[in-house]
Amino acid sequence: MPARPLADETLHLIAAVRDALAERLGVDATVEERPLFGCHAFMVDGKLCLAVKGEDLLVRLPPLEHAATAETPGVRELDPRGGMPGYFWVEPTGYATRPQWLHWVETALAYNPQAKASPRRAKARKGAAP
Repeated sequence: MPARPLADETLHLIAAVRDALAERLGVDATVEERPLFGCHAFMVDGKLCLAVKGEDLLVRLPPLEHAATAETPGVRELDPRGGMPGYFWVEPTGYATRPQWLHWVETALAYNPQAKASPRRAKARKGAAP
């Protein structure tokens, strides 16, 4: 079954993230866009940095700032059980102004060099024995 088309709001948010990364990182940066857990993810230097799902922006921030960030209006934890420290969904009200938008993009980019990359899993070959 083909994927459903993305809503205009989602496409605009993806374009805004793409533009913000290009503006801040320049042409030498390694940015990969790919689907990840139902999101449109932006991988910077092989690490998840930002993602878009619907109208929500996923940001990856320093885990040590998790408790303080969780108290921010318009923000909710990726995993409410606490299993993903540093990962947050920012709702449109949380990035509605230019200063709010810049805060999330720049904070995620500032943390990216210290973030650990998840090891890539090997894809199973069809017909291969388990």
